[in-house]
Parts: sequence; structure tokens; C-alpha cells
Amino acid sequence: MDFSASTLWWLVAGVLVAAEMLSGTFYLLMLALGCTAAALAAHAGLAASAQFVAAALVGGGATAAWHFRRASAPRSQPVESNRDVSLDIGQTVQVDAWGPGGEARVQYRGAAWAVHYQAPGVPTPGTHVIVAVRGNRFEVAPAAAR
Repeated sequence: MDFSASTLWWLVAGVLVAAEMLSGTFYLLMLALGCTAAALAAHAGLAASAQFVAAALVGGGATAAWHFRRASAPRSQPVESNRDVSLDIGQTVQVDAWGPGGEARVQYRGAAWAVHYQAPGVPTPGTHVIVAVRGNRFEVAPAAAR
């Protein structure tokens, strides 16, 4: 069975897409784009060297572009203070009294929680905002400071 050059490029592109689905890296899709460009070059009747150049330019260029796009994208907040991870962040709690070291216990959603003061200055009783969740402890700041 003889495969044409374009058929081989399409097969390699398909293998790369399948490998990307297993790995989830997205970079393999960029390389599959390069193989697609080489397959189109083969359909156009270009020489093998031109096909490899097309694959390298398109695949390498797309990979580099994707890498620089990801590198320049803003980083997400740490998981402890990311509202997308914990819906408690940004909610308010009422602290009646502070213990030593800026520690206290509060009632929140029907349960007792440990809270730790995470703001400059001396902690005072009152309404505080949850700014981070670390394990089973809330990090809080005064509501007026936000």
C-alpha cells in the first residue's frame, strides 16, 4: 500500500491531535497545525523539503505564539485567596473578641471557624471580610479597610 506524502502528513496530524487529547497540553495541536500546512503543501505539489519547511514554520510559529501568549497572560491568584476556588472569600464575619496573636473564633454558616487577623494594625472587634482560606482557618481583614 503506497501512501502519498499528503496522506502521511494528515496521519501524523491526526496522531498529534489524538496525543493532545490524552495529554491536554495544547502544544501538540500547534504541531498538528504544522503538519496540516505540510499536507496542504504536498497537495499543492511542493517538494518534500518545502513540506518540511512549511511544517516547521507553521508548527514552530504557532507553538511559539501560544507559549508567548500564555507567558504574557495574567496569573491567577493563589488558591487560598482565589474567589473562583472558594466562594467564602469576600464574605463578612462578625468578630466579637480577639485573642492573643490575632486569633479568634467566629460563627459562619452554622459552624465555628478559627480566624486570623491579616491586616496592619491591632485587631478590633467588628465586621471583617474573609480574604483567604487556609485549611480550616479564615484569614480576615477589617471590612472598612477594603
